[in-house]
Amino acid sequence: MIPEKPRSENEGERRRRFWIEYMERSHRLMSSMRGYPVKECGEGLESIPDATKAEGIEVLFSETKIRGDLDRIFMVRSSLIPNLLAIARDMLKRGWILKIEDGFRTREMQTQLGRDPAIFDSIVYSCWWENHYQKPPLDLVMRRAKCLVANYPNTGTHTMGAAVDISVYKQADLSEVWRGKPYLEMSEYTPMDSPFVDPEEQLNRKEITWIMESHGFMHYPGEFWHYNKGDALYHILNNTGKPASYGPVDRVPNTNLVTPYEDPTSPLTLPGVQAELLEAALNRLELNQQDRIA
Repeated sequence: MIPEKPRSENEGERRRRFWIEYMERSHRLMSSMRGYPVKECGEGLESIPDATKAEGIEVLFSETKIRGDLDRIFMVRSSLIPNLLAIARDMLKRGWILKIEDGFRTREMQTQLGRDPAIFDSIVYSCWWENHYQKPPLDLVMRRAKCLVANYPNTGTHTMGAAVDISVYKQADLSEVWRGKPYLEMSEYTPMDSPFVDPEEQLNRKEITWIMESHGFMHYPGEFWHYNKGDALYHILNNTGKPASYGPVDRVPNTNLVTPYEDPTSPLTLPGVQAELLEAALNRLELNQQDRIA
């Protein structure tokens, strides 16, 4: 997750310019989401593993947890399940196996992700690199964090039950269909159309995206693993002019029912807490500064 050492100073600057340009584009997109109209339909969640098992479709699921102790919730809004089943079937015809890395996230999950030391360190280090290895200001870290780990509920498609993060594997030997980096990457390789991945890796990204989008799941341009449908981001990317059907929701305990957030506009982590997280991350990163600087 740390920017790779460039072959030359010019290449390093090219990578840095690309990263800044793309992050600013992502920030504008997230800002558009915050003002986009939502008419929450109230549709409940449904288990992806249960649906694939019932249909006898081979799909893999991540076995990792969020921040070490929170089990992932492999659920999406119920009307999205047929789309995911069709995607999994199409991938199997291609000789691939769909792997769901993440699905619905509770409020706690999304908050903990934004505070996870490994993820936060990666965001801070990318800002340090972007800022020519000078201490990044808090507003830059917050600006980038908004794009990489949604801090505002109305930009977090996972909290809406409208998104999945995916990887893809080959049926023949269970090796990963390589996209240049593994899930979860935060660098100039992260944007879907990054020019720093090899042609074969870019082709894999495009083929996977074609299958996903043929069944309505649009890709988020800022992350090569993220796809969503029915939320504000989906409608913005498709320029539908229609209100989004899905907003951030809490799952009713022990059910598949949902209730909308009362205030989806307030940050999950307040600026004062982010300032503390920034200082802690800088202290950790400075321990190995000389080894990391490219």
